[in-house]
Amino acid sequence: MSKPPLGITMGCPAGIGPEIIVRAIAARSCSDDAPGCVVLGDRRILERACDVTGLGYMKERITPWQPGAPAERGNINLLEETRLACSDVPFGKESAVTGRAAYAYLIRAIELALDGSISGIVTAPLSKAGLRMAGINHPGHTEILAEATGTRNYAMMLAGSRLRVTLVTIHCALADVAAALSTPEVLRLIKITDRALRELFNIQAPRIAVAALNPHAGEGGMFGDEEKKIISPAVREAEDLGIEASGPLPPDTVFHAAWQGNFDAVVCMYHDQGLIPFKLVHFSDGVNVTLGLPVIRTSVDHGTAYDIAGTGKADPKSLCAAMSMASGFAANRSIAHKT
Repeated sequence: MSKPPLGITMGCPAGIGPEIIVRAIAARSCSDDAPGCVVLGDRRILERACDVTGLGYMKERITPWQPGAPAERGNINLLEETRLACSDVPFGKESAVTGRAAYAYLIRAIELALDGSISGIVTAPLSKAGLRMAGINHPGHTEILAEATGTRNYAMMLAGSRLRVTLVTIHCALADVAAALSTPEVLRLIKITDRALRELFNIQAPRIAVAALNPHAGEGGMFGDEEKKIISPAVREAEDLGIEASGPLPPDTVFHAAWQGNFDAVVCMYHDQGLIPFKLVHFSDGVNVTLGLPVIRTSVDHGTAYDIAGTGKADPKSLCAAMSMASGFAANRSIAHKT
């Protein structure tokens, strides 16, 4: 029996999502046994993307798909959720129309993933402003996925071939980070990171580094006491649970150690602490992974790039990496379920 295909949501129709999807599918290898893919999107918008990327021949490969049908390699297998007029979707401009469309693609993908019709979800970027214009009160993909799947314990991981980072606080002002930290929350991130490394990445004995908040890990309290009061107790509790966690480690050296292969992931205290080193290494091929969901979800590690939408310059590397990673996750879960 063939594996269920991956589902790729088109994201904002006015952004670069359609273009990177066309490029990624055109370049996708047919030599491995990874599942095929289907696009949840719009035919006219994808045809326009074929034209602007110079891949006009791909328009002939846009094939209608329905759940349960095979996904033909090399084709843009399309489950058409909207029928938009290109004149209503100018490049680089979010609107209520694009926000509703992006939301519809994602909700349909979640339904298909939950019933097993697709093996995982790979998301192209959407616009938070577009969602608001459409009256959809969610800040982005992650929160929609969590609500639709009834998930409360979830986290964001940025993953590449050399670095993986998870974040205790995400969209939080730097001045508010210390107050937002707590031992239970740091422990939660360590635990969910450990579980993801085992279940998704098939790492049987994960090694997790926990970054300190302050320079030199606080230098014995000289530069702050969050390490002693908050982070160290979380690391000790994780160790008591059998998790190989180390820290709190000085942030200026921990990422080098992870890059050299001494750790499988770094739990970071705030957004830029993790994302600056990650994007230095994986600017073009980083993948955003939502942990804790009952379905597989990976995403590109960039936004809608409205400034280059329609120019044909969009780079599909991050989407290709997200597709490859989701395929690997699906295979690892399948193996885990059989054992």
